[in-house]
Amino acid sequence: MSELRRILLLGGTEDSRALAEGLSKFAGVEVVSSLAGRTEQPLALPGSLRIGGFGGVEALARYLDEEHIDLLVDATHPFAARISENAEVACRRSRTPRLVVQRQAWQAVEGDRWIRVPSAEAAAQALHGLAKRVFVTVGRQELSAFEALRDIWFLVRMIDPPRQPLPLVQCHVVLGRGPFEECGERALVQEHGIEALVTKNSGGAATYAKVAVARDCGLPVVMIDRPFAPPGETVDCVEDALNRIAKMFHLGERGPAHEAR
Repeated sequence: MSELRRILLLGGTEDSRALAEGLSKFAGVEVVSSLAGRTEQPLALPGSLRIGGFGGVEALARYLDEEHIDLLVDATHPFAARISENAEVACRRSRTPRLVVQRQAWQAVEGDRWIRVPSAEAAAQALHGLAKRVFVTVGRQELSAFEALRDIWFLVRMIDPPRQPLPLVQCHVVLGRGPFEECGERALVQEHGIEALVTKNSGGAATYAKVAVARDCGLPVVMIDRPFAPPGETVDCVEDALNRIAKMFHLGERGPAHEAR
């Protein structure tokens, strides 16, 4: 009987979901998907699921050893810098192989009106005098960066309803989970009279529609650049990750993987 391979999949993205589904097609692989717990009702995943952080580098390194993890796959959001940094250090300390799946960043094309900034705080500064009605999709943790902008009305998109009042004087919340289509994004922009978009450079297709709509409507986009990514073996799509893992562990044939959207 072939050796069982245990993979810890740091997830929370469409790519991580597609990876879990693709890995489930391999015989001899056990996948543990780890989610940060920021979404109240995560969608079901094949394999095992753990919710919540590990408690820092030492705790993660200990988990990798005690649970006999053969590979850590980091398929977190490109802006989940803390967990990616912790994973890189923990894997070095525990001598656990690590593979990063990081989708390619969006690139500005003809017609885009991007204002590139390094942080949510810099995005807030860029909004001064730029627009009065802004569509912001940065995650609830970063909304406090915009609380001083009392003369701007914000359209805020979230996955879960906020449990506490948002730190914005003028705002309206819409709920939604990607992938999003251009027709829906255009309807939001038109219905709410949006004059500018603030977003993170997440990359991928699932949330790109808002950027395309902003370009079509001639709206400025305050684009928050990605944080520094720690070094390590990296692929930019799910299919390459599955092929790399299959080669690493000499896995057999599998069915067609679900493509990340």
